[in-house]
Amino acid sequence: MHTPDTSLPGTALPGTATTDPATTDTAAPAERLRTSRIRRFTFRPGVAVAALTTLLPLAAACSSTAKDAAHPAAGGSPRAGGNLTLAVPYGPTCLDPHQGQADALFSRAVLDSLVWQDNKGAIHPWLAKSWKISDDQRTYTFTLRSGVTFSDGTPFDAAAVKANLDHVVAPATKSAGAAQLIENYRSATVVDDHTVEVTLAAPASSFLSGLASPSLGIESPATLTGDPKALCSKIVGTGPFTSAAGFTPQQGISYRRRDGYAWAPEGAANQGPAHLDGLTVRVVPENSSRLGALTSGQADAASAIAPVNVAKLKADPAFAVQSAVAPGVPFSYSPNTEQGTLSDVRLRKALRAGIDWPLIVRKLYFGVYPVARGPLSPTTPGYSKAIADQYTYDPAAAAALLDEAGWTGRDAENYRTKDGKRLTLDFLYVGDYFGPHIALATQIQAAAKQLGIELRNQNLDAGSYVKRVLAGDYDLLNSSNNNFSPDTLRLIFGSAHIPTTKIDNNAARYHDAGVDAKLAEALAAGDPQKQSSLYAEVQQKVTDDAAILPLFNNAYVLGTSAKVHGVVFEQQSFPNFADAWLSQ
Repeated sequence: MHTPDTSLPGTALPGTATTDPATTDTAAPAERLRTSRIRRFTFRPGVAVAALTTLLPLAAACSSTAKDAAHPAAGGSPRAGGNLTLAVPYGPTCLDPHQGQADALFSRAVLDSLVWQDNKGAIHPWLAKSWKISDDQRTYTFTLRSGVTFSDGTPFDAAAVKANLDHVVAPATKSAGAAQLIENYRSATVVDDHTVEVTLAAPASSFLSGLASPSLGIESPATLTGDPKALCSKIVGTGPFTSAAGFTPQQGISYRRRDGYAWAPEGAANQGPAHLDGLTVRVVPENSSRLGALTSGQADAASAIAPVNVAKLKADPAFAVQSAVAPGVPFSYSPNTEQGTLSDVRLRKALRAGIDWPLIVRKLYFGVYPVARGPLSPTTPGYSKAIADQYTYDPAAAAALLDEAGWTGRDAENYRTKDGKRLTLDFLYVGDYFGPHIALATQIQAAAKQLGIELRNQNLDAGSYVKRVLAGDYDLLNSSNNNFSPDTLRLIFGSAHIPTTKIDNNAARYHDAGVDAKLAEALAAGDPQKQSSLYAEVQQKVTDDAAILPLFNNAYVLGTSAKVHGVVFEQQSFPNFADAWLSQ
């Protein structure tokens, strides 16, 4: 169950709010849970933790292919100066991405990465100007850029890279997600100041993609030896912005341009210092207040614009809306395939075919969040569209499957029965996190009733939720994930990630030896075409087994004033302000 970034719709942990998700902050709950110390509500930067949390789209690597779709430069060149104010629904519980599932928006402003990944999945130089991979794919030798420094004056060198990688995997760091991105990492050796050799325990085709993630942003080694709690409010990197005061909970953070910055990723439009003098990010939880701050001029941009307000904002020439669909696993319901009623694949398929999931999504989210038709978002490298037709509303087929499974009786409330027992499913959620999606859960519950299934939406406290999840005592959980690598399929459907002794990402408790073997083979494969073929086979198999019930693809929705230019979205769908500028 992992968690994604600050303004994705589908990131909400279990919740209790009764407001309509179309008018509620859908991103905040998920992010908070994702990064919470209950850690297993949150996980790897693109992994939807076993239904404990849902992810929002957001953290990733810089993309030079993103365009200023909202406000082209209208015949003018970028203008230096000015402070851009951004209103967001919530902030990270820990600013250090090595520890928590930090909102990439907050950490990326300060932290650069060794490499960056474009929108098509290709890896490009950044702090590492080149690299070589050994024939056995277990040793990566990176040649680093020279002349790079951290904002505290510490030089960026091979020792800094080693210190960061060791910090991520150190038990004391208690990494909520970053360590999963490089779980095959074993050691780093400093060859000389600008050469570092990284050794893996086994080949990992997703390794470079993991290094590109903001979760693996490079921090000043001088800050990594102290109290980990200190890093939760202030981090130091080589990035285009600095923050002297750091993050203040419930308030926000202010950044200043770092003069002399000259090591943007290859292909970035701006290779020098940021155009903005500063960037101020304010935490404004209420949707209406965030929108009001934007339309009144108190903020230049606002994230997590509620779907109900998107069309009106787009129609006003004084504003624009930019949106980016997140990669990874869509906002989904995960059926318990291991035990209970839904261990019968016929019932899982009946649930998939018997509810008009697309209609519910369109009704509640006004088309802002695209309907999902598969275990991966279409923006994820390796996405297969071949299985889309299997996610089709077919109530007649659903009824036939239920009859075949023996649920042919009806009780006084018209629910299906078998041997005198009502067909009942338990959907678990934690109210503090799932609140924005209560209306969604209610609509799904009503649709299930029409199918003859009693779907009980159970709002639990976090402790009870974790206990039942680890015991497998549930029928459905919600989950999602923000991850730009198709290896996310291994985290979501690999049997090693079934939550038993700790919360993990395989909320469906799915276990298929063939799928495990294909995922392991894909991870070790050096041929991209072979990887793609294997991941397509996995998507087909989990679809055949109805191991996931996808609803919608998460999307980061950003509203801006007409004076904002140059905002681009990184591949994991969060905005990057390194190239942003303000017109008069």
